[in-house]
Amino acid sequence: MQILGIIPARYTSTRFPGKPLVDISGKSMIQRVYEQAKKCRGLSEVIVATDDKRIYDHVVGFRGMVVLTSPDHQSGTDRCAEVALKHPEYDVVINIQGDEPYIDPAQISKLAGCFNDPGTQIATLVKKITTQQELLNPNAPKVLINNLSEAIYFSRSPLPHIRGQEQQNWLQHYTYFKHIGIYGYRANILQQITKLPVSPLEKAESLEQLRWIENGYRITVAETEFETFAVDTPEDLKKLLDR
Repeated sequence: MQILGIIPARYTSTRFPGKPLVDISGKSMIQRVYEQAKKCRGLSEVIVATDDKRIYDHVVGFRGMVVLTSPDHQSGTDRCAEVALKHPEYDVVINIQGDEPYIDPAQISKLAGCFNDPGTQIATLVKKITTQQELLNPNAPKVLINNLSEAIYFSRSPLPHIRGQEQQNWLQHYTYFKHIGIYGYRANILQQITKLPVSPLEKAESLEQLRWIENGYRITVAETEFETFAVDTPEDLKKLLDR
């Protein structure tokens, strides 16, 4: 099985313009993500997908693989689909977040391992929630999982609601999981889901994976114990450098 890792990277960002090129202890963010992904033995190749010439030239400069994509894509998933279409030799595509400079290669390997099951269409990672702050954080989507280790819903709200219990006690009565935003897709499924229109649930929660569930696609989940640290703002970068 041939697995392609793709790192979508765009220069324009409302909260942090130029984020992929920001320096983190002597290397750019995108270079750090790329080098971490290359350590994963489960990937046949790693490619940066960008619509910006500055990022393209920078990746070429550190001898990374990079592809220029359309500037019209609405999501990293769409950008991955364009690259995958140009590389039909790959069976599975892993969408690696470009703003997690210290992503653990073991997380990528665990996700890739989900595709050893021929029934897996889409896969992602989850991690147990251990704090009230995390449970109530709308920027940390929660995942409801069935007995087949498939996601049945993603929400920015803490689900399920524990009836008859004060919210501060919910973690004592149910194991909650948060979503770790790395995805894997069968190559043919990736092409299918990017042709779907925005769904009502996706629009309500602003979570694109709900579009896939609403249209009957199955999302396999695997649990990880590794914490991720995404850099969404300059303040996040400062926290990372201060760690």
